[in-house]
Amino acid sequence: MSKILPSELMITNEGAVYHLNLKPENISDKIILVGDPSRVTMIASHFDSIDFDITHREFHSIGGTYKGKHITAMSTGISSDNVDILMTELDALINIDFVTREIKPNLRVLDIVRLGTCGALQDSLELGDFILSRYSMGLDGMANFYADSKKYRFKEIETAYMQHMNWDSELPRPYVVKSSDELSDKFIPFAKEGFTACAGGFFAPQGRVVRLKPTVENLVDKTISFEYNGMKVTNFEMEGAAVAAMAHLLGHRATTVCLAVAHRTKKAANTDYDVRMNELIIKTLELI
Repeated sequence: MSKILPSELMITNEGAVYHLNLKPENISDKIILVGDPSRVTMIASHFDSIDFDITHREFHSIGGTYKGKHITAMSTGISSDNVDILMTELDALINIDFVTREIKPNLRVLDIVRLGTCGALQDSLELGDFILSRYSMGLDGMANFYADSKKYRFKEIETAYMQHMNWDSELPRPYVVKSSDELSDKFIPFAKEGFTACAGGFFAPQGRVVRLKPTVENLVDKTISFEYNGMKVTNFEMEGAAVAAMAHLLGHRATTVCLAVAHRTKKAANTDYDVRMNELIIKTLELI
């Protein structure tokens, strides 16, 4: 078995992965991911006990217990490049021997739930709705850099979307992946099931115009009108597709549930959503 070189996986002198600054003993089998580092503290406020609290760059991690369950809450920061770092190092912490730098013979499987915020797209949705990403479509191109992603993608949906959008050849190819049914089904009683588009940025990649002209004109309206076998794109966010893709590639289970804090067609937004987000956190802690 070949060793993983220090240039490929950076481990500090203290035995922690470079970006997360975590050690193998910090990782439980149940992971909650959020974008905002301060939201990790909100999750941990419900823990019965806290084992560690570590911040490095945009990655804030707190491990503890909730009603006897060991849970690690972590922030990804914004967008798919951060997810690529977090998911790779998270898996390395449990499935790579840091002494020999070899992949362990028996791999651990994590249950990963991402809790985020999003912009709703369809008229059937309202501000404050919880939207479960049964399917996610990454517009960021991150999964295209991993050869095995083809095993888990729905290429026919990707192609249909590109044709519908008259996709510019200079843009990354979208990738469509499905969340873990086992995890997703737990959220059905209170979340609306959706098909989520995940952009590689907040402004032009999501069709917003401030000073710069987007490559894709009317991106939001065109995305809203897209339909594949009765399935429509329900919401926009930035990380869920990358989480789902990396989970498939690494052999973990993952799903995303987002709180709708903006509505692109109804031109509405709510920045005061902590109470509603806290409800989602409590429901998640009970379910995982």
